[in-house]
Amino acid sequence: MNFVSYYSMSVGVLMLAQWLFFILSGNVVEFATTPIEISIHISIEILTAIALLITGYRLLKRRKNAIKWNLLAQGMLIYTVVNSSGYFAQLAQWPFVVMFAVLLILSLVSVKRLMEGGV
Repeated sequence: MNFVSYYSMSVGVLMLAQWLFFILSGNVVEFATTPIEISIHISIEILTAIALLITGYRLLKRRKNAIKWNLLAQGMLIYTVVNSSGYFAQLAQWPFVVMFAVLLILSLVSVKRLMEGGV
């Protein structure tokens, strides 16, 4: 019943942790090559993570309009998952592509549950 809530909050936390780790460890080479592009990309991913965290919590607490707002957050996540898949496919880093495919499937399952009202 709470799959979408926990999925949203888990992915939100992991997205924030991932970017914090990559930035602090100096593993974002695009800051030197395409700084504007990567800054916008990271900003959108951080906004997605925050949206997932807030709406996942609101779903858990059965707050008004939580389903509608989480649908938006899932849409944001689906965009970032597809975008990131292309990036890692270009680098032939297939384990990441598989991970993003799993996230895409889980997001689509979440959207289906949200549309049915059975969060």
